[in-house]
Amino acid sequence: MNAIVLTHGGASARMEWADGCDAAAHVAMQALDAGRTALEAAVAAVNLLEGDGRFNAGKGSVLRMDGVSMEMDAALMDDAGHLAAVAGIRDVEHPILLAREVLSTPHCMLAGEGAVAFARKRGIPEYRHQPGPRARELHRQIMRELAEGDFSDMPQWAEQDWRRDWNFLTDPELAAGACDTVGAVVRDRHGHFAVATSTGGAAPMLRGRIGDAPLVGCGFFAGPHGGVVATGIGEEITRRMVARSVYEGLAAGLDPESACRRVLADFPEAWDLGILAVSAQGGAHLANRTLPVGREERP
Repeated sequence: MNAIVLTHGGASARMEWADGCDAAAHVAMQALDAGRTALEAAVAAVNLLEGDGRFNAGKGSVLRMDGVSMEMDAALMDDAGHLAAVAGIRDVEHPILLAREVLSTPHCMLAGEGAVAFARKRGIPEYRHQPGPRARELHRQIMRELAEGDFSDMPQWAEQDWRRDWNFLTDPELAAGACDTVGAVVRDRHGHFAVATSTGGAAPMLRGRIGDAPLVGCGFFAGPHGGVVATGIGEEITRRMVARSVYEGLAAGLDPESACRRVLADFPEAWDLGILAVSAQGGAHLANRTLPVGREERP
């Protein structure tokens, strides 16, 4: 069976950043060539995307609404039942590596301060993110649009009173759309599947918001019939359990394209959505509206 690696840079990322996705796919394939597992290959791909700086994950994570803080999520899963995630973490350079450490605990997910303390216990050093010009400009744009009531790029906030729900430690007047997740799907030469995801969250988002990326069946799923990752508006992906829904199509015998199209048909046109899916017999499919992707396949 051919080995296949699919990677993506997020539903709101720029298409010209596809070179980073290609590089991540290549790193994952190199891991498979070296005899590493599908799960290790998926982690290697996402680790590279987190360090790229252009994507909304790891070093490139977006600022929350206060314009100061960041919260990140990451997860991984394979067809052998290995599952781990971290949610709402900070001060970690590569959240996917912390999720991998969770695999050796009795738990499936660690969140917030406990997850960060666990990182220190496992020897993962403190990393203070320094938001780049893109993150700061995106924050200014988002806050300006919120203040002006322009919800054309973020319809999920059209009916929300963000000033009423403000739960940060700073005043909203001091603070002046991204809905991205990076991800990877791997099928090794033995037909085993693994997936990994990582995100810096959504812009805008309230303190403590958790999206689809660390939620099994929502932003990711892997089993003996295939692997799936999704990216886009996290709340809508979560409500529809997009990854699990696509996987159920694969399990029912649909090819990846048909399984993705069935789910896309039920997803509102107004919302960003991208799906990567790989199956045992039907190959691979990239379902997206605007999504930088990488792909590598070898015998």
